[in-house]
Amino acid sequence: MDVAAWLRGLGLEQYEQAFRDNAIDAEVLPELTDADLEKLGVVLGHRKRLLKAIVERGQSEIHPMPSREELKIRPRAAEPAAERRLLTVMFIDLVGSTALASRLDPEDLREIIGAYHGCVAETIARFGGFVAKYMGDGVLVYFGYPQAHENDAEQAVRAGLALVDAVSRLNQSEPLRIRIGIATGQVVVGDLITSGEGQERGVVGETPNLAARLQALADPDSVVIGPQTRQSLSSDW
Repeated sequence: MDVAAWLRGLGLEQYEQAFRDNAIDAEVLPELTDADLEKLGVVLGHRKRLLKAIVERGQSEIHPMPSREELKIRPRAAEPAAERRLLTVMFIDLVGSTALASRLDPEDLREIIGAYHGCVAETIARFGGFVAKYMGDGVLVYFGYPQAHENDAEQAVRAGLALVDAVSRLNQSEPLRIRIGIATGQVVVGDLITSGEGQERGVVGETPNLAARLQALADPDSVVIGPQTRQSLSSDW
């Protein structure tokens, strides 16, 4: 990916030199926070636009559009009907993973990421969530799929708080911190977009995008929730 061309496509070419001077490439781009952009001299409105564009770029990598050839060979009879449902989506991000990768031996990094993924899987399962996809240092989770429950949003928030604590307690050579975004809303659950062990249902709607944006704006060791998730919580919260 050409970061300079990406900035020009957003109409923010004035920041090309700042990105170049600070070695901001495609690998570093997803790690940028609002504070980082402010240090680069990006004004508030442009920071919001950049963060949204970064999230949308990540979403396109999670759910890439199929090629024409793939669409042609996909048998219609095998296509399951799309289903509309209320879903709570969680995005989890491991803070500082790029720095970890630059410091650690690949085998040591693999061990740390494996422990992190195991912790996520165990915690999410305990609260009835469904791990849809591992994306390196990020994890996509659904609450309300494949089975829906009345308290899915509440369980997602409980899981997020428990996960922040559990990851911080992992006995690894490097202290680990995460940030989490949670959003609830109507989505359309469509076809299987992968096969084998990596099976994942394509989810279409604003909810996954909102969860990803909230995660990008969260501080380390924090959980940021959307308005509909907040409305779904009981009065005890």
